[in-house]
Amino acid sequence: MCGICGLMTKNNQAVDETTIIRMCDQIIHRGPDDHGVYLDHGVGLGFRRLSIIDLEGGHQPLSNEDGTVWIIFNGEIYNYQSLRRQLIDLGHTFKTEADTEVIVHLYEEKGPDCVRELRGMFAFAIWDSRNQQLFAARDYFGIKPFYYVETGDHFAFGSEIKSLLQVPGVKREVDAQSFWNYLTFQYVPEPDTMFRQIKKLPPAHRMVLKNGTLKIERYWEASFHPEPDKPLSFFVEGTRELLKESVKIHMNSDVPRGAFLSSGVDSSTVVALLRKMEQVKTFTVGFEGAGGMNEIEYARETARILGTEHRDVVISAETYREQLPRLAFYQDEPVADPSAIALYFVAELASKYITVVLSGEGADEIFGGYTIYREPLSLKMFDYMPPSMRRTLGSMAAYMPEGVKGRSFLMRGSKPVQERFVGNAFIFTDEEKRRFVKINADAPGFVKPFDITGNYYQRAASYDDVTKMQYVDIHTWLAGDILMKADKMTMANSLELRVPFLDKEIFEFAAKIPMQYRLMNNTTKFVLREAVKDILPKEVSTRKKLGFPVPMRKWLRNEFYDWAYQLIESSPIDSLIDKSYVLQLLEDHRKEVRDNSRKVWTILMFILWHQIYIEHSVHINPAPSPNIQVRRNYQQESVTV
Repeated sequence: MCGICGLMTKNNQAVDETTIIRMCDQIIHRGPDDHGVYLDHGVGLGFRRLSIIDLEGGHQPLSNEDGTVWIIFNGEIYNYQSLRRQLIDLGHTFKTEADTEVIVHLYEEKGPDCVRELRGMFAFAIWDSRNQQLFAARDYFGIKPFYYVETGDHFAFGSEIKSLLQVPGVKREVDAQSFWNYLTFQYVPEPDTMFRQIKKLPPAHRMVLKNGTLKIERYWEASFHPEPDKPLSFFVEGTRELLKESVKIHMNSDVPRGAFLSSGVDSSTVVALLRKMEQVKTFTVGFEGAGGMNEIEYARETARILGTEHRDVVISAETYREQLPRLAFYQDEPVADPSAIALYFVAELASKYITVVLSGEGADEIFGGYTIYREPLSLKMFDYMPPSMRRTLGSMAAYMPEGVKGRSFLMRGSKPVQERFVGNAFIFTDEEKRRFVKINADAPGFVKPFDITGNYYQRAASYDDVTKMQYVDIHTWLAGDILMKADKMTMANSLELRVPFLDKEIFEFAAKIPMQYRLMNNTTKFVLREAVKDILPKEVSTRKKLGFPVPMRKWLRNEFYDWAYQLIESSPIDSLIDKSYVLQLLEDHRKEVRDNSRKVWTILMFILWHQIYIEHSVHINPAPSPNIQVRRNYQQESVTV
């Protein structure tokens, strides 16, 4: 697990090595163990390393035998040993034991198609000096990030946006379309970012930059192919065996490892499978004021039953708020998921004891775990109504006062799934945004939330409604929220996070499970629960999902109210929003007129991001890294600067 960055100049001008070094300095948290820079005429590659495998020999940038192909790589390749043996048989010579070198030689054999052979998580860039081209790729689900930007003089890329902001000509400007969509999704959907110039390489995509032309294409798609003729037992047994294998290969490391443990079946499954192979260190987080049987107590009980070495931390409202600016800095873009900050605190705890942590992300999207996936079943009666009747019912419901029983049911049922579901988070509707957002969203070419998801619904037209929802989440919510916060919050603590559920082999098997088995007996993730019921206590395998719940609803009415009011009132974002409208949302929430916590929090996280990255009124800088080794190919020497 590492941080990468790179720079190419136009017209083959020499790269300013101080710029590359500044780019590396911005991501020192991603790789405190090692660092390096490679320069070759108009190309510069920068690297920060968190040592996991081949601690002595895995220095990057790394090349092939004759120094004509150079790579910087962030991630882990779990099938690298078998690929290494194949490449040796083909005559390739290896100088390290690291998985990075496998990609170099695989690229020599297969070119850009090398990415299809990889099993793991990755974002990497390869400079091919013989063909004078840059090749880069991002893993199947977007576990690892990859950003890029083009200016009049440069093409730059990196693991984090903060590196790209060191490049001359990159402007700190809010992208209006991204802001509009963020207010609905609670994150910025790919390929856009909150910065007007900067883009994300989408998951399962690769790019080639050659002769000034950038080509981006998809190399794999997460598609579903149900096999209804197979019995339930086939899917239960297959899931169990693949999970065992995936957890085993995700254990590969030369440093201490452990696992996050929440209350639900996903992380508990990972921990239980790990526990069968070794003693396990587990970690969880809770919050003051959460009330009831909270996450920490459930996790402690699960840890006791499974016999893990367990630690947890309880975070107060004051500590949470004090850390927010720093954590907003690490996120690069606003992500209005309160659990993103929770993830930071549990990662901070874990990093004191381990370097690699396994977690349960991805199980809900792949196996059908979110409660909202049951909605098409509950609305099934509307499918038998003529479209005109459905519209009439929707119009009648719209005139009912908010909060009236049955209003929401009729509103949802009156619309087809593609008009009501844009993913797990749906903060502001376009109608609500028009009341306070000062952006012309009706301008030609402006892409709005349902335009984004509409593309995925078209590609999923043959699926049932439940599978359509999963498909949309896998291509939006999973990378934009779940994996983005997982990467940024763990790497902020120099901790490598691995996600065994997001293994390509597991997905391709799970994609064959018929919808009726995914939600059998009105139970989410039914196949997964059946597959692991013998290794988990019944109360764990059937427990409702909690995640790492943050008592934001309560905090915004009490501990956070004054802070939130002052933050909104003093923010210089009047050109983007009507702040009086937002302050009224906060006031209505405090008085319990309605629960506006998610809406208010979405705006607060944008304001914090705006302070750090646009206004520069809050300054947070990583420590600079001394003694970066620079390799200049055109001088064939190494120096220390």
